[in-house]
Parts: sequence; structure tokens; C-alpha cells
Amino acid sequence: MAAELRVARTDMAYDETPSQSWGRMREALRKDIGRDAFVNWIEPLEFLGPEGGIGRFVAPTSFVGTWVERNYADAVRSLLAENGMPVNRLEFSVNPVALDFKNRAAPVPARAADVAAPDSEVDLPNSPLDGRFTFENFVVGKPNELAHAAARRVAEGGAVTFNPLFLYGGVGLGKTHLMHAIAWEFRSSQPDARVLYLSAEQFMYRFVSALRFKDMHGFKEMFRSVDLLMVDDVQFIAGKDSTQDEFFHTFNALIDQQKQIVISADRAPGEIDGLEERIKSRLQWGLVVDLHPTDYELRLGILQAKAEAQSLQNPGVVIGPGVIEFLAHRISSNVRVLEGALTRLFAFASLVGREITLDMTQECLADILRASERKVTIDEIIRKVADHYTLRISDLLSARRARSVARPRQVAMYLAKMLTSRSLPEIGRKFGGRDHTTVIHAVRKVEELKLTDSQVAEDVELLRRMLEA
Repeated sequence: MAAELRVARTDMAYDETPSQSWGRMREALRKDIGRDAFVNWIEPLEFLGPEGGIGRFVAPTSFVGTWVERNYADAVRSLLAENGMPVNRLEFSVNPVALDFKNRAAPVPARAADVAAPDSEVDLPNSPLDGRFTFENFVVGKPNELAHAAARRVAEGGAVTFNPLFLYGGVGLGKTHLMHAIAWEFRSSQPDARVLYLSAEQFMYRFVSALRFKDMHGFKEMFRSVDLLMVDDVQFIAGKDSTQDEFFHTFNALIDQQKQIVISADRAPGEIDGLEERIKSRLQWGLVVDLHPTDYELRLGILQAKAEAQSLQNPGVVIGPGVIEFLAHRISSNVRVLEGALTRLFAFASLVGREITLDMTQECLADILRASERKVTIDEIIRKVADHYTLRISDLLSARRARSVARPRQVAMYLAKMLTSRSLPEIGRKFGGRDHTTVIHAVRKVEELKLTDSQVAEDVELLRRMLEA
């Protein structure tokens, strides 16, 4: 096989190696098939050149070669023909050692720019990692400090006392950020380690593809030979029996080899409907960590960090006093909405050449601010408090004075005063026809307890976030 290949071009002719030719040509495929498909299927290929009407490639696994042949052969043959290399068919050999993955499409953070994926990872179908999602860019506060500490411990490598690490929480609370940060740090500190990060949907997709193309051996070898397996949004395999079965066996195989597993979901393992009990049990073997909704202090810290980054990108934009505090108070749904609001503000201010003031913020973010103004009702507060303290609603509204009932009732009255515009007499009537002075006493009592009883303070803050979410 020739080491050099002359390629005909319409504008000029020059000698290129097959690798150079393919590097230039394959960019056209990226536009046609999309970035994710390109990264997963086309980028891992090495072009050896045309020979006897056959386009010869090296693929990291037989599965990848088969998939490209079945799904992208026509596009590849057409591309080769346009560049003076007509072939009748494609052939794929498997030789991972020959591949060079120094130019992966995943963005690399500045601090890890010199960390290339090791040759031992060439057959791993990693999802692209976001260079913004590092530990350095993760703002830590009370709602996420345990999750952050656990993620740091896993990222350090070595023996970990908990396996798997299971992270769960709502949208925009930092689960995916921590997953990416673990992958970056683990790969940086252990260059020879095999790290595989992907979503549960991608796990299922690859499992189904392996069944279809009769390559289960390649699938098992791929997923059971890693040092760190990270699966995002595992709730998506709920109800899919065959995928759950393979996930279960993959999980057991890695645990038996003392390899680390990190899983994320939007709910705790026991709350995912359609997930097999044996998988729920396995997921609860290790450390299960809840990323709580952000509190005001954490939102403020996140906004300050993001505002500094935005100011570097938009040096002419000035953000006025009180804007960051206003946003942290008004937008409590999730961090993504918070960051999106800040990005919109800086973009608008940059375009119109104005300072970001409170007036401009309210004008520019009117739709987001309206959406954040969810009305909380007293009935909803009563239901949430009763659920939280495992009480019946009738208990909260009764005349019972036992502390196990009276304290939750006071918390509910306090929240009704803080989160609704109802008058004190109206609140009292909602709680079994009580006098407004009872409500005043409850509010004052809870305010005192928040300063002296950490459990009461935590309960009030958690209930407030749940009601405002």
C-alpha cells in the first residue's frame, strides 16, 4: 500500500498522505451528519487510502466499522470520488494502536489543554466533555457541598470507600457539571486510565446497535474494561428490560473488578418508577447524594462568578449595583435559567451600549421574571408541610398541642406569612379558625428557632425552596 497518495484538486495538485487527505475531507461529513454522530463514528477512523477500488480504513472496533459501513458508506464513497479517489466499497480493519486521538473534538479546558486522551481509550465512545465544566468553575454552597466533596474524592482516583457514587437532583443543579469535572480531573491525574462518560440513552442506543449487528462481545469488552464508568440520567433506562439487564451485569462486572462507577439521575434510586429492584439495590450500595435546590447565597455566588467571566468577554459592559442581588432573589428555579438571564443581559447591554441597571434588567428579562413569579397558596403550604413532617393535614388544622404537631403548624404559619400576601386573620382562619395573634406568635417563634435550632432552619429553607421551585 502506497505511503503517499496524489490527490487531484480543481485548484491545485499536490502530494498528500491518506491521513492528510482524510483530515481535510471528513470536515464535509461533520456538516452533513452533525457533530455528535461525527465524533462517535467518523472521527475515530483512520484512512489508509484507496487500493483496487476499495477504500481502506482502520476502525477502533469492528462495531464502529460495521456501523459506518451500514450507515455512512454512500456518503464516504461520494466524498472520496469528489476528491479523485473513486472506490466501489469500503473495508475496515481493527488496529487501535495505529490510531492517534490527539485531536478529539471535545473542547479542552485551559488548565488541561495538554492532556490528550491516552491510546488505551481509542475504543471508548465518550460523549464530548464540556471544557467549562471543571471543578474550578463549580461554585460550592451548602446545597451542593457534599456532592462536590464526593465528586472530588472520586476524581482523585485510588481506593474510594463508596461505589457507586449516585448524584441526583432537579434540572440545572449541577449534576452534569460534576460528572464532566470528575472525568476531566480523573483523566488529568491518571493519563493511562480508561474513562467512559455517556448518557443512559447512549448506553441503550449502543446496546441495541450491538444486538442488531451481533457484536455483543465488542459491547461487553468496551463497557467492562474501563477504570471509571460514568452514566448520566440513568432514569431513561427505566422500563427498558433488556437494557436494564445488561446494565445490571455491566455494573456487577465493574464492581467485582473494583472499578469506580458514577451515576446521575433526576430522582433517588428508590423513586425511579420502572427501574428493577435489583438495580435500585445496587445503586444504593454506595453513596447517594442529593443536590438540593440552590439557596440565595449559592445563587449569588454563582452569579458573581459568571458575571466576572462575562465581564472579561465583554470588557465595555458595566453591571450596576443591586443587579446581581436582584437576580439571585428573583430567579430561584435553577442555575441554567439564572445563567441564561445573565448572558442575555450582557448581550443586550453590549449591543445597545448601555450599563446593566435594575431598570434595564426588568425590561430585558420581563418574560423570565414573570415566569419566576409563581403564586404560592396557603393550601399548598399546608400540604407540603404535612408531607415533610409525615402528618395528616387534619392534624395541622386540629387543636392538638403536642410538640410533634405544634411545631410543624408554626412552620406552616411562618411560611404562609413569608410566601403569600394573605393577611394574618386570613392565615389564622386557614389553620382551623385560629386568631391572628396565634399566627404572630408562630412567626416570631420560628424566627427565633431559625437562629438557635439548625434543624428548624434547614426544614424552613428546604420547604421554602420546594414551594418556590
